[in-house]
Amino acid sequence: MNKFAPIALAATLASFSLAPAAIAATESSQSVQAPAEAVSVSVNAGRMIYGPNGQRIAPAYRVTSDGTVQVILNGKLVNIPSSTLSEVNGKVATSLSKKDLSKAR
Repeated sequence: MNKFAPIALAATLASFSLAPAAIAATESSQSVQAPAEAVSVSVNAGRMIYGPNGQRIAPAYRVTSDGTVQVILNGKLVNIPSSTLSEVNGKVATSLSKKDLSKAR
């Protein structure tokens, strides 16, 4: 019986030392969750961006770290804010029209 005492003690100590880490991980993951109304749209370079009426605008040229999609429109690099993007029928659409984007600087 004395052979197993150190193993049992080590297992008990290990379980007590892991419990606070598991609780801390659960608490931190809950505080990082995004609000329900903030829905992210998955956009990769090359994916076609559509306007509010379903017309094709341009393929995504680049996606910045803050989620802004950049497209080349009429020879200009135009930024499409991530707040205007949504997914409609499996397609990435913006609430801005092609005309609005053409005027953007």
